[in-house]
Amino acid sequence: MKNILITGGAGFIGSNLSLKLIAKGYQVRVLDNLSKQIHGEVPEKTSPLYRSIIGQVEFIKGDVISRNDLELAIKDQDALIHFAAETGTGQSMYEIKKYSDINIGGTSLLLDILTNQQHSIKKIIVASSRAIYGEGKYECEKHGIVYPLERKTENMQKGDFECKCPICNGAIRLLPTSEDSKIHPSSVYGITKQNQEQMALMVGKSLGIPVVAFRYQNVYGPGQSLSNPYTGILSIFSTQIRNGNDINIFEDGKESRDFVYIDDVVNATILGLESDEANYEIFNVGADKPIDVVTVAETLRKNYNSNVPFNITGNFRLGDIRHNYADLSKIRKALNYKPQYSFEKGIKKFCNWVLKQEIQKDNYTRSIKELKEKGLYK
Repeated sequence: MKNILITGGAGFIGSNLSLKLIAKGYQVRVLDNLSKQIHGEVPEKTSPLYRSIIGQVEFIKGDVISRNDLELAIKDQDALIHFAAETGTGQSMYEIKKYSDINIGGTSLLLDILTNQQHSIKKIIVASSRAIYGEGKYECEKHGIVYPLERKTENMQKGDFECKCPICNGAIRLLPTSEDSKIHPSSVYGITKQNQEQMALMVGKSLGIPVVAFRYQNVYGPGQSLSNPYTGILSIFSTQIRNGNDINIFEDGKESRDFVYIDDVVNATILGLESDEANYEIFNVGADKPIDVVTVAETLRKNYNSNVPFNITGNFRLGDIRHNYADLSKIRKALNYKPQYSFEKGIKKFCNWVLKQEIQKDNYTRSIKELKEKGLYK
């Protein structure tokens, strides 16, 4: 395989992957609509991601919900890496048609073309998400392995944010979530990623085209959008700090995520592209460690040498999960993947990059206002 098409290839993961593939000798074509939410009003000036790949890739400005754009992009390509998607968990709960049209509709159209028209695609990589697991995997002393239901609003309004055993409603212990865990997304975004993954794997198998699905955890690193208030807690907090604004933390600040550095994500994706052992398989991609949000805020303040206060608000968004981190046993064994960046090492590189960037407008308040208007912020 020599010619690689990346849908959404001007995005955070896609642009970094493009440059790494080019360095390895691949020819990369990118299809991207240059969404203003990610790339700003004038991408040539406002998007470091877009600027990083111009002149390096064959770029097609287009959309995955356009048959003509997809047909043009797929022509003469050997492999397809499908990253194009809307990615805001909270935003997905009120822009439902948009998320469904792009994430599910775009993937459906892509697979329809591969099924019914001539092409040269020999492998597909599809970007899934930890969001499909919902609250993830836990252990109850009485009932063993359990998968908690979404948390009750009335409990969270009383300040009780932890997940409960779905059988006895008792306390449970967080475990790393493995690929064979129950799939029960708690957001529209998670549902769309589940559908993308399932459709790609099923149709790929019927066509004899190997598919690999990667369930990425919270990806971060230099280059991610600092102006998008809908996704990326590290970039949202960084923009708040650099504007001298308070950091507002949801719930009690003890909620945690698995933050995986962009280089580790790119390396895992290339392993899947180049390995036959990955064919028709699903892999978690994470850093193997949960980090709570208060720790995130404190680490960022330290790296930016800032003393802006952070407020633990007790507020919460419907559709958010409490904890989740990846069990990496499968990808370690099959692809010899091992994350190279600890949170401390990765966050330092991220912060050093942020300090070199122009300070972006803090749009956090706008995003919260939208959630409030829809009744999704409590």
